[in-house]
Amino acid sequence: MNFYVTTPIYYVNDRPHIGHAYTTTIADVLARYHRLFGDRVFFLTGTDEHGQKVKKAAETRGVTPQEHVDEYVKRFEQAWKEMGISYDYFIRTTFEFHKKVVQDSLAKLYEQGEIYSDDYEGWYSVGDEMFFTGKDLVDGKAPTGREVVKIVEKNYFFRMSKYQQQLIDYIQDNPKFIQPEGKRSEILGFLKQPLQDLCISRPKSRLDWGVELPFDRQYVTYVWFDALLNYVTGIGYGQEDKDQKQFEAFWAEAVHLLGKDILTTHAVYWPTMLMALNIPLPKTIFAHGWWLNDDDGKMSKSSGPIVSHEHVIDLVGLEGLRYFLCREVRFGNDARYSDDILVSRINSELANNLGNLASRTIGLVAKYFKGVPESRQQLDETKELGKIAMATALAVREQIDRLVLDEAIGSVIQLLDRTNQYLDKLEPWRTAKESPEDAAEALYTSLEVLRFVAVLLSPVMPEKMAELAKRIGWSGELKYEDLSSWGLLKAGAEVIKGQPLFPRIERQAVP
Repeated sequence: MNFYVTTPIYYVNDRPHIGHAYTTTIADVLARYHRLFGDRVFFLTGTDEHGQKVKKAAETRGVTPQEHVDEYVKRFEQAWKEMGISYDYFIRTTFEFHKKVVQDSLAKLYEQGEIYSDDYEGWYSVGDEMFFTGKDLVDGKAPTGREVVKIVEKNYFFRMSKYQQQLIDYIQDNPKFIQPEGKRSEILGFLKQPLQDLCISRPKSRLDWGVELPFDRQYVTYVWFDALLNYVTGIGYGQEDKDQKQFEAFWAEAVHLLGKDILTTHAVYWPTMLMALNIPLPKTIFAHGWWLNDDDGKMSKSSGPIVSHEHVIDLVGLEGLRYFLCREVRFGNDARYSDDILVSRINSELANNLGNLASRTIGLVAKYFKGVPESRQQLDETKELGKIAMATALAVREQIDRLVLDEAIGSVIQLLDRTNQYLDKLEPWRTAKESPEDAAEALYTSLEVLRFVAVLLSPVMPEKMAELAKRIGWSGELKYEDLSSWGLLKAGAEVIKGQPLFPRIERQAVP
């Protein structure tokens, strides 16, 4: 099976923060899970580098727009390197192959009569890089609260309205196309109103930093028309035979992850563009929620304050950050961030639960046995826990397919809870001397559960789970296929105590 996952291409002027890290981490973890399951995976991310704001920022700095984006893109490349993001390709909209496919697509639509010229009068928001009609304005400003200016000029338009009913029918016939369900309903509600044609040009007299229209050199294309095409150009569409075959192999499985604030562009503009170009629609468009600031607004540079990924890593480590982002909130909902919420989650589930189970199991094995004890399943409790572990492995795969990462991790936490209860009942620390066989059975079972956990959480915390596997005596790779069998840990294998895998974070230590 193939799996293709994308993040939005991030606005190059931004400084990466927890909001960017959230989408990218979720995409990375999903990609790693699908690789674990044996799927062929392509993971795309990148940066959006055209538009008026980039042009203005470059002018302010006294550099060319290309020099500006070449410098600023490094912030995202470095952030994803620091976070161990395993993308397959990082696309920039200033890449020549991308610009060529954008121009080829524009030329095709123009020749088909899907693009026409007309005079345009409307309200333009530089901050949003979008036009609005008078009825869209809220207190004389864009719906986002940004300032607008009135513009009258000749422009080119894409016949987006032509595809309104076709898009409605597609959304209704494909209930998993837009997720979660509330966002699907939101788009269907939006489409109850007449859909306007989309202005897809900007005159060079106003903006010359963009992809030039192939049929009128006095204009560049609208930044969203350019940016959205990255999802197909980044996988090979419209390029050499090899890349085109890659596109054909992966596109049908495309899953776009994006923030809910850009849902309309992805769920209305993008599908109608694809319909006009005769390209199949992606499998899923998933709009996730926001990380909220103290005023319940989206955490962003403009609304502030923002939390950097470096700050969170300083508190709980890189893999603590990855765990928190995947576990804390149901993907699709909003979530509030605070250091206290972060520390509480890490302490309760990683330090007190997983870390404590690993420490006491490995410690007892090291104390009373020469290595991993012999496998034995004499007790009903042992047999039941083995069944639960294998059922958990199946459940996690199903939950990942449904994009409910928090639920998948929750299934693993439930398995850890059952295992802690199992040890508390059998008390191997007490029976090790008087009934070593019973203690050996309990401890071997706990080690086997930890093997399952190491595999199932390896996409979330790859380094920590590799270390856990090593400590429990597992010398092989962490493979999902090995979770179809119980009892693979070899008797006599060395266990390693070491420092706590997840040391408890003291509240007073949090700045």
